[in-house]
Amino acid sequence: MRIILIGQAAFAEKTLDKLLSKGEEVLAVFCFPDAPGGKIDPVKQRALQLGIPVHQHKTLKTPEVIEQFVSLEADLAILAFVSQIIPPPVFNAPRFGSICYHPSLLPKYRGRTAINWALIRGEAVTGLTIFWLDKGIDTGPILLQKEVRVDPNDTTGTLYFNKLFPMGIEAIGEAVDLIKAGNPPRIVQDESKATYDPPCGDEHAKIDWSKPANELYNLIRGCDPQPGAHSIWQGKRVRIFDARLRAGDVSAAPGEVIAIGADEIAVALEGGTLAVKRMRGEGGKISATEFAEQVDLKVGDRLG
Repeated sequence: MRIILIGQAAFAEKTLDKLLSKGEEVLAVFCFPDAPGGKIDPVKQRALQLGIPVHQHKTLKTPEVIEQFVSLEADLAILAFVSQIIPPPVFNAPRFGSICYHPSLLPKYRGRTAINWALIRGEAVTGLTIFWLDKGIDTGPILLQKEVRVDPNDTTGTLYFNKLFPMGIEAIGEAVDLIKAGNPPRIVQDESKATYDPPCGDEHAKIDWSKPANELYNLIRGCDPQPGAHSIWQGKRVRIFDARLRAGDVSAAPGEVIAIGADEIAVALEGGTLAVKRMRGEGGKISATEFAEQVDLKVGDRLG
């Protein structure tokens, strides 16, 4: 099958390898322009190594891009980790149209940070969707879906890299097989079950220590590694990573540091204790114990 790949980073790189291992013909790779002074995108690097043409555009809405897509006479376009808006003249150009990977069970959790929000809301099961592109945001008909269990200590990082990333590569390969076999599924999404969330940013990641322990812990792991759930110490923002929730009531006020160990600090919650292993202030991410030493955070001090 003649395929155009649109994507970025390691996910698109591994998608490219998967397609080639299946004997598909990748006509071209479209990815973002290189950041000034930044590293070359892995999918660009891999494509160039293989002699596959690479096109880099700030937007895919120009007549130039549309002309490129049409001229390639592709059977299919695959979106693998794409945050750009793809206009109809582009995604409709291939013979079978275009398909996209999305890390949620659509129609739930449409939007750019679906994994973050699934964890913040305490989902025990999530998954991925391969869907046909249309003019909406994650609204197109579903080709296939895969479910995955969310472990109690999963973060956005572990859920993506350990589960949804490798599962997504295999799902794209399966989707291509379904299309080649003929009459692939096009299941219309149930709009009555649809949810959409904005990009998860600092305005959503602020820690309210008065919240119940489970709710607060879900926020922290849903914002790990980005944007990083944050609180305040000595008037400055501090971010919390690599934390664990320990059950049991404590007598200290929520947000109060109740212990500083060799490799973690313990913070009181409403209905539990938060064991924090890594924190970040104005410098880089370091161990929570090192952070406490640097900023003179002591047992009895209260964050926030």
